[in-house]
Amino acid sequence: MTQNEKARRFQALHDGPGAFVIPNPWDVGSARILAGLGFKALATSSAASACALGLKDGELTREEALAHARMIVEATDLPVSADLEKGFGDAPEVVAKTIQLAVEAGLVGCTIEDATRNEARPLYDFNLAVERVAAAAEAAHALPFPFLLTARAHNLLYPNPSLDETIRRLKAFEKAGADVLFAPGLPDLAAVRTVCAALSKPFNFMVGIKGKSFSVAELAAAGVKRISLATSLYRAAMAGFLEAARETKDTGQFTFLDRSPSTAELNQLMNG
Repeated sequence: MTQNEKARRFQALHDGPGAFVIPNPWDVGSARILAGLGFKALATSSAASACALGLKDGELTREEALAHARMIVEATDLPVSADLEKGFGDAPEVVAKTIQLAVEAGLVGCTIEDATRNEARPLYDFNLAVERVAAAAEAAHALPFPFLLTARAHNLLYPNPSLDETIRRLKAFEKAGADVLFAPGLPDLAAVRTVCAALSKPFNFMVGIKGKSFSVAELAAAGVKRISLATSLYRAAMAGFLEAARETKDTGQFTFLDRSPSTAELNQLMNG
């Protein structure tokens, strides 16, 4: 499966009817299991990628993040999009370079956010945020295949959240050339419907926040095209790991084995 073929398959998922789920693996095994379960595309999660290396979200360098993304790309024949945080730099030209490097890693899409990772000023000023998306879009759209750029508006995750500001930023990112829009932290389905109605490009909803995650059917009815899971699957895997480890340490029992798939079952999914 060539990168061009993967890119066109990824584009087709966004052009088709209904909504699709793009789950987030954190290593080769989880990527292959998700492929074995029948998912049609994969996405990296910056937080899960970092945790898999014993680091915190935001601590991976660009080289480390892209090396991890390449590992996921090479694990299956599925199209892969990557969470590339803020593009690993503030300047628009740095973000554009990150897009070029993402392509070299075999990716067919990525997300770029407007969060600075600076607690004093958590979001880029509006104009700079738009310039960064425009630079990323120019780099993405210069390619001979569709590399889908997803632009993320993060203001709902910080104090004084404003849905109007979220929509203002998303519409500006859309106009600047983003192919998909994304706003983590939408509080309810009414907000999801309002955002989707304001946009003409596909919208990605992020499942993973307690009380702010909804079913595929509900999200599709609200106008969502793509549903990502962020760290949800990694956290679910760690929940099982912690339960088993604590039972072993605290009680000396191993009842978790009764609920566990066999190694043969996992191998069948990974190599089926």
